[in-house]
Amino acid sequence: MSFQAVPPQKPVSFLQSFLRSEALGGYVLMLAALVALVVANSPAAPAYFSLLETKLGFQAGPVLLKETVLHWINDGLMAVFFLLVGLEIKREVLDGQLRGAARIVLPGIAALGGMALPALIYVLINYGSPGTLRGWAIPAATDIAFALGILALLGSRVPTSLKIFLTALAILDDLGAIVIIALFYTAELNVFALSMAGALLACLFCLNRAGVLRLTPYLLIGAVLWYFVLKSGVHATLAGVALALTIPLRPQNQGHPGAHSPLHALEHALHKPVALLIVPIFGFANAGVSFAGMGLGSLAQPVPMGVALGLFLGKQLGVFGFSWLAIKSGIATLPRHASYMQLYGVSLLCGIGFTMSLFIGALAFTDPAAIDATKIGVLTGSLVSAVVGFLVLRACGKRAGAAENP
Repeated sequence: MSFQAVPPQKPVSFLQSFLRSEALGGYVLMLAALVALVVANSPAAPAYFSLLETKLGFQAGPVLLKETVLHWINDGLMAVFFLLVGLEIKREVLDGQLRGAARIVLPGIAALGGMALPALIYVLINYGSPGTLRGWAIPAATDIAFALGILALLGSRVPTSLKIFLTALAILDDLGAIVIIALFYTAELNVFALSMAGALLACLFCLNRAGVLRLTPYLLIGAVLWYFVLKSGVHATLAGVALALTIPLRPQNQGHPGAHSPLHALEHALHKPVALLIVPIFGFANAGVSFAGMGLGSLAQPVPMGVALGLFLGKQLGVFGFSWLAIKSGIATLPRHASYMQLYGVSLLCGIGFTMSLFIGALAFTDPAAIDATKIGVLTGSLVSAVVGFLVLRACGKRAGAAENP
């Protein structure tokens, strides 16, 4: 199987296409999450939860894989999501908005603050509860699809420079989440499986260095790599990131038609399936939580409170505070045609941590009650961040539209 899809020819139109596809994906994800909540609190709830716990498997020779539907979604389908994330990170660093120190300074500093302060708030709230401290990284993530979906609703009220800033920040945020997962959410290691994964990764790099441009061998070896990473104790989705780093990219400034590079072709081919199918399926499978017997007191528990306040307060303080310090100190500059109030509004939207936050929550806890508490915190923090961020940007957006389009 070989992907031959060709993305748009101009880098700017590619970015615009990316923003549009992410925004549409955000709307579909919102709908999937809403349906999951409705189903989980309806007479169909037993069938919903039973389906997620149903075991499915296949055998290929001596290899037998049998997991629940939920695990197939979180370990299998999400590996494709992480493959796309890895492709985006590589492209942006080598040939995009993150290429060069000047472009990476502001979103990099903002991403650092946006990961550190939410984690700190969670730890402070859960300090007296050692069993829940493992969830410290849950509020550290930003959901780019959701956030860009909100920005799309605002149209020209938000300057393009802020949309690019948010995209770059979220990509760096994803990179931080990948590092956190690799370092802090790895189970006991299987040395043989890990060695096999390392050998396969070396083969992929050799293919890259040898100038192999066909995607088929990369994807075939990548599928086997996923299996050994799954068995190694390292989370299987990281195989997608590792594969992405080996896919060839020919930057535009080297005289090559970069839009025809294997990385661009694969990224373009994966965007819609991931945004419109894989991530919504993940959202539907992971957002469902029953509110039976719950009240406002449930939100006051350490896990949901830590997650919700980490997302809403921690993200805005971290992203805006670190950005403000960087701009005032002369290290970075305010995005073009943007005001500090608009930057604050985007900082609020960074508190939408749906997909990656739920994913990390599923890694942090195995107790169903803790997982449900995580979902409540993620949904509450993300919803409040989305609403307040939208209102702030809507209130101060008209002047920006006039400034950007005089």
